[in-house]
Amino acid sequence: MPTLVIASSKGGSGKSTSAILLATALAEHGATVTIIDADVNRPLSSWARHAELPDTLTVLSDVNETTIIDTIEDAAATAQFVIVDLEGTASLMVGLAISRADLVIIPTQGSQLDATETAKTVKLVKMQEKSLRLKIPMAILLTRTSTAIRPRTLLAIEAEFRKAGIRVFNTQIHERDAYKAIFSFGKMLPDLDSSQVRNLPAAILNAKELMVEVVNLFREKTAPAERVAEVA
Repeated sequence: MPTLVIASSKGGSGKSTSAILLATALAEHGATVTIIDADVNRPLSSWARHAELPDTLTVLSDVNETTIIDTIEDAAATAQFVIVDLEGTASLMVGLAISRADLVIIPTQGSQLDATETAKTVKLVKMQEKSLRLKIPMAILLTRTSTAIRPRTLLAIEAEFRKAGIRVFNTQIHERDAYKAIFSFGKMLPDLDSSQVRNLPAAILNAKELMVEVVNLFREKTAPAERVAEVA
């Protein structure tokens, strides 16, 4: 089943937030999902210890360079979606995880500095492609963007990646209090208290839009179509 690897060489790019939003949206819509927390800081494992997760969502954290490939393959044998949250460095484990990806999602904020770091991750994926002699799909996910304004810098970054032939998600993860609250309160988005979190319905919709775009991306492919069609 599809393995989504979330990678970035820059800390604070929104990797763990993107992983949670995507995984919980998929699980809420009936998919079985396994998250592999391969970040040395274990942010997803910490979140999962407090959150009331549905039976369809599992978080694994006991993983290292020698076990990452087996862990991914075992998870993919049972879950409809596997989401791997990686550490923010170009380590051996990052390269091994990327080698098993059906899609590498590269979160980035809309600044030129972030775009430069994102280009490093793109280069790492391309190196893995060359080494393994296979195509590894990847897509840029813009994070912490404004719902009201699209700065020229952001538009230029999008255009630059598209010109280079790199897919950029149409959906962006906006800057929202709810995305900070899932870590602060240790909850999934739908379990947050709307009286304590501003614009919660909009945050839930934003996560669903990302989930739908990812599912539709896999529907374009033939291999995982049968199982992916059951979601959304």
